[in-house]
Amino acid sequence: MTKKLIIGLLIGFFGFLIGIYYLVQRDNSTQVLFTSYKLGDKERPKVEVKQTSQDLGQMKVSDEKSKDFIIKNIGSRNLILSNISSSCGCTLGQLIYEGEKSSEFGMHSKRAFAKEILPGKEATIRVIYRPYIMPVYGLVEREVYVETNDPQNSRLIFRVTANIK
Repeated sequence: MTKKLIIGLLIGFFGFLIGIYYLVQRDNSTQVLFTSYKLGDKERPKVEVKQTSQDLGQMKVSDEKSKDFIIKNIGSRNLILSNISSSCGCTLGQLIYEGEKSSEFGMHSKRAFAKEILPGKEATIRVIYRPYIMPVYGLVEREVYVETNDPQNSRLIFRVTANIK
């Protein structure tokens, strides 16, 4: 084989790998224009969350459990949910809106993600706890964080607790 052919094959191979990487990292969120609001604004998004914590009960280190929390936009403008992260690498947050699931976001997630929730609509935040990723025993408390454009609730915290045996 000639030197040029080998170099061409290597460049093609690395280009293929880069393309696969971007396909895997691609997220199903759409471009969202962020609009900020003030508390005094009559026309604004408004978050309604009835439950923010759940006891998952007893678990083995090898178990996985999740809890779905409902977020409703009771305002008159689009609610933007973004920057989902968690308190530990063993805990992940996932947004579900109109049947579409986002990627799972954890403590070190750096991907840009935002989803608009229309007025009167609901989204689900799924908190997933996988103790086998960071094994600990006894009572644990883990959190998932979601940022919003609701000036009254700019950061939501969803908490799960468990007793790991």
